[in-house]
Amino acid sequence: MFEALSETKPGLSGGAIAEREGRHGSFGGNALRAGVLGANDGLVSNLSLVMGVAGARIGGQGILITGLAGMLAGAISMALGEWLSVQSSRELYQRQIQLEKTELENDPEEEKEELMLIYQAKGLSAEEARHLAERLFSDPAQALDTLVREELSIDPKELGGSAWEAAGTSFLLFAIGAVLPVLPFFFVHGLTGVFWSVGISTLGLFVIGGGITLVTGKPFVISGFRQILFGLAAAAITFGIGSLVGAGLG
Repeated sequence: MFEALSETKPGLSGGAIAEREGRHGSFGGNALRAGVLGANDGLVSNLSLVMGVAGARIGGQGILITGLAGMLAGAISMALGEWLSVQSSRELYQRQIQLEKTELENDPEEEKEELMLIYQAKGLSAEEARHLAERLFSDPAQALDTLVREELSIDPKELGGSAWEAAGTSFLLFAIGAVLPVLPFFFVHGLTGVFWSVGISTLGLFVIGGGITLVTGKPFVISGFRQILFGLAAAAITFGIGSLVGAGLG
């Protein structure tokens, strides 16, 4: 589409515009989103789980087993959820594209009129919109590609990204985040293990909060400390609940 636009408007070539616009999505996509959210969910959920068990005065071996089980269960669940989410979106997009292809084959003039109206709404004159639509519709494949992008807001090449890539990234990053609160209990136990777990998790929360800025563009330090606040608040709540439950059972 950028190539076609460049033929009717002076300035940068269509290829140059497409290359420049592609940079906007270089840090996005399902893999990065799933990775950041997976690491955050893994760390916060398993830190909360570990602190809850520690608050109940469970022994070091029990905390270790619980933490590892929580890591594995959460990583599998996260990966499966990501796969289903992305794959369902891809299947929906494919169905919408097929419907658009059928409409284009059955009534190309109506689809051309719709595209002209879209371009006019974006600021082109009626004549410019008509000329551009006619050039695009001279190639059925290009016409379908443009209609899918402009009318449905779908990238037919990406279709929302790879479901397997999102699932794999989510599994790996969740496991990495979830193992941090458990690591100290391989070496130390009791309150010492709890302090080390909280310390390592705090550092991990700050790094993850900063990593989120790759998507949001917000200040690294502010996002990092915000993540620490939320993560430690969740851990403190579960530790308190675990202490109450442990005292009650005792």
